[in-house]
Amino acid sequence: MDILGWILIVALFAVGMAGAIFPILPGVLAVYAAFFVFGLFFGFGEFGFWFWFLQTSAVAAILIADYIVNAWGVKKFGGSRASVIGSTIGILIGPFVIPGIGLLAGPFLGAWIGELFAGADMRQATRVGVGALVGFLSSTVVKLVLQAIMIVLFIVWISAN
Repeated sequence: MDILGWILIVALFAVGMAGAIFPILPGVLAVYAAFFVFGLFFGFGEFGFWFWFLQTSAVAAILIADYIVNAWGVKKFGGSRASVIGSTIGILIGPFVIPGIGLLAGPFLGAWIGELFAGADMRQATRVGVGALVGFLSSTVVKLVLQAIMIVLFIVWISAN
């Protein structure tokens, strides 16, 4: 049973890290779920208030930062609300519509189309599309780092107890 528990925990960590890159996967919620799987298989006694406080704060920070960093990229390059919405849609559907490069093309094209709908010229729309791509890549790096910190904190925490 212990082996099954660890397999599930490692699988959830892997899905979580992949989810930092592929928005269709649950990302940080999979990492967080791994802590509950550990508790169910091995007991919650090793976790205390501070563990849950730190991990829950990290989850909240990742979820909030994900949107804010993406929107920041669009806004920093002069984008409108329409381009923020377009970028978000592009992030979600890009990988399905354009397999392979859709993960990068989605936010760019979504913001670009959104900005054109908002009345911008081609040059401004392209600039905003680049901003969306910068925001998406920055957000991905932030998520990867914070989720890795969550996993390391978990390992350190259970090793110390």
